Amino acid sequence: MAGNVQELRPRMPDSEKVTVNLGFVDLGRVDLMVRDGFYANRADFIRTAVRNQLERQEEAVRQSVARRQLSLGLSHYSRRDLEAARDAGLPLHIQVLGLASIAEDVTPDLARAAIASIQVLGAFHASPAVKAALADRIA
Repeated sequence: MAGNVQELRPRMPDSEKVTVNLGFVDLGRVDLMVRDGFYANRADFIRTAVRNQLERQEEAVRQSVARRQLSLGLSHYSRRDLEAARDAGLPLHIQVLGLASIAEDVTPDLARAAIASIQVLGAFHASPAVKAALADRIA
């Protein structure tokens, strides 16, 4: 029965992996906090630290998002979205803080015809061919 289940839409990841290099003393202090039960693991400590820092800088981030006119959150561009932009003669200027994704069925030619520029602060998901076609438009 499980073999008959089809996923209608690919599931978008809700996070991106980031590598952080810490000095030995800082890492030891993190491990101490974990060992003493303040955090479940190193990743929990780091996520909490990042969230706390972002909360402290929330107003500056909000102002920067507004000033740069960034879309906040998840932005997905389907083949139909890009065809509509191309056909209307209105190339997209994609500016996202979060995740921007382009559907897997978008061809490199369609992407070039429909997208004038891309600025993503966060993660950009597209096929390798589409990323290569847009390389000169990604800031």
